[in-house]
Amino acid sequence: MTENPFFEASRLAYELPPFAEIREEHYLPAFERGMAEQLAEIEAITDTRSVPTFDNTLLALERSGELLRRVRVVFDNQACSDTTDLLDEVDAKVSPLLAAHHDAIHLDRRLFERIEALYEARADLGLDAESQRLLQRRYDDFVRSGARLGEAEQARLRELNAELAVLGTTFQQNVNAATRAAALVLDSAEELAGLSEGAIAGAAENARVLGHDGKYVLSLKNTSTQPELAQLTDRSVRERLLAASLGRAGDTNGPLAIRMAALRAERAALLGHPSHAAYVVADETAGTVEAVDGLLRRLVEPAVANARREAEELAGVAAADGVEEIAAHDWAYYSEKVRQASYQVDAAVLRPYFELERVLRDGVFFAAKLAYGLEFTERPDLTAHHPDARVFEVFEEDGTALGLFIGDFHARASKRGGAWMDSLVTQSRMTGRRPVVLNNLNIPRPAPGEPVLLTWDEVRTLFHEFGHALHGLFSDVEYPLFAGTSVPRDFVEFPSQVNEMWMVRPEVLANYARHHETGEPLPAELVERMAAAEGFGQGFRTVEYLAATLLDWAWHTVSQGQEVADAEEFEARALADVGLAVPAIPPRYRTAYFQHVFSSGYSAAYYAYIWSEVLDADTVRWFETNGRSVRESGELFRRELLARGFSRDPLESFRAMVGRAPDTAPLLARRGLA
Repeated sequence: MTENPFFEASRLAYELPPFAEIREEHYLPAFERGMAEQLAEIEAITDTRSVPTFDNTLLALERSGELLRRVRVVFDNQACSDTTDLLDEVDAKVSPLLAAHHDAIHLDRRLFERIEALYEARADLGLDAESQRLLQRRYDDFVRSGARLGEAEQARLRELNAELAVLGTTFQQNVNAATRAAALVLDSAEELAGLSEGAIAGAAENARVLGHDGKYVLSLKNTSTQPELAQLTDRSVRERLLAASLGRAGDTNGPLAIRMAALRAERAALLGHPSHAAYVVADETAGTVEAVDGLLRRLVEPAVANARREAEELAGVAAADGVEEIAAHDWAYYSEKVRQASYQVDAAVLRPYFELERVLRDGVFFAAKLAYGLEFTERPDLTAHHPDARVFEVFEEDGTALGLFIGDFHARASKRGGAWMDSLVTQSRMTGRRPVVLNNLNIPRPAPGEPVLLTWDEVRTLFHEFGHALHGLFSDVEYPLFAGTSVPRDFVEFPSQVNEMWMVRPEVLANYARHHETGEPLPAELVERMAAAEGFGQGFRTVEYLAATLLDWAWHTVSQGQEVADAEEFEARALADVGLAVPAIPPRYRTAYFQHVFSSGYSAAYYAYIWSEVLDADTVRWFETNGRSVRESGELFRRELLARGFSRDPLESFRAMVGRAPDTAPLLARRGLA
């Protein structure tokens, strides 16, 4: 296929992939050629008769696989944001091939011998700090990938990796299919009582798009608790909606989770670790299972106690409706009633002040200008991966071009749930590339002609994901291995969580929170009540998060040979064992649709959010108390931490910025656990 657009580097600005030319049939040939080309490049490295040098081994390895990189970043995003049956087939075919390709490189004894020779002579190579770190990381990657195993062990490792790749892809496709199939179809608008007119119209439009003309459809979000539960007045509809959410993919993915946990445990043992969790954490900032376990278990008791106090408040309000016991499908509904009664904060009243375009330009982009001096110019002349997606060029304060930002904000049937960031082009001084980053969200599309009004949580998600985007945009490293978000999982969420602070900063909130019809600002007294209401519900949020985290932890502290007969029984026992069997608060993700840990790279690492929040809460306090201006603090945060990526130890970057080690006190205060 001589006209395959992946076969040569993009000529577009910033090497933006030529999406207008890419067709589904281009992916598989590009993957096949890309893997073959990289293996040939590796063969050229190992065939050389010269003594291994940094240039002819490490730099040659870094420069290899350009075609594979181009196709992989585009396909990975497309398969998640706008998949089709054919792309699912390609994904299923390619995932084990990519696992085998990774093994072919990392288990190549000749290549490892060259890297090991350089590693042993590292003190005499005269390398700068980042090059020293590259050598260290590549050596560690090869060892962790099994380079030192014997032939029989390596053969088994290849089998494990191939099967896990297939299972992970199948797990994700099962979740996507089950989530679509479990959408709640309702016959009348009366069943949606409590939702706003706009939300009801959106449900009707969703039904039309999905082929249920004349009905109303609530499509499921990726988490257990669905946002509509806070407004729906019909208790039976709430119960049906939550049951649909909690029951997703149990029959198909329960057995897959059991199998994947067993395979990961076997692989960890093969690589010299007592569990998959131990294997994962050894390469994270946490360092040890004990460190993670200690933090999580310290939080459980105060979080549950906090949730019990919240439940007592809810019970008092629910009793007036004749509800004797708060069930899981009641919690969000009565929490909203308590917020309205105690804090006079009504989610439905807030939404008209959060119109997407205004939040994006006058909130998210405005905060980036305030802290970092950035400017954004939309580029309608540049084509993204989907008609919904928009391309913005990003400029420094002095007008220097920085990179591209792509926003794909709307939900659709072809997009997986949740929100995430991707890097389509990775910054690197070695390659001369500047970054192209992308945010995917799942904001429901309103009825035609209606404004896109966001919930408070959707506003938070927009700021959060843009924090990841900034991490990618600000990258300033030599080697792409270290660029942007290529940091440990338990550090990567830190910058994105910090960026959430701007949504409530007075100067930012006042700039974007304006009524979409009148332009009136969000009333000052409502802002004050919102701030007071933020603390309510922390018990629920912490318990549902910890339940998911410790569920992930339970699955991945399984040792080799430990048998699990039934996924639901394992889940129930795991939650009971840590004191989180709270019927009214289901885990944020149940096993069967826990894509983070069974198909998205967060296995034994979902703890990363709370671990990163220690740094996040401490940094927010630092921004508020360090005596510098917002612009000065932003520049220091950018220079010492965001720009550094993984080119140095992330905790060293934190200390370089703040001047000390992290403090847990701000997190405990924020979560109401102090």
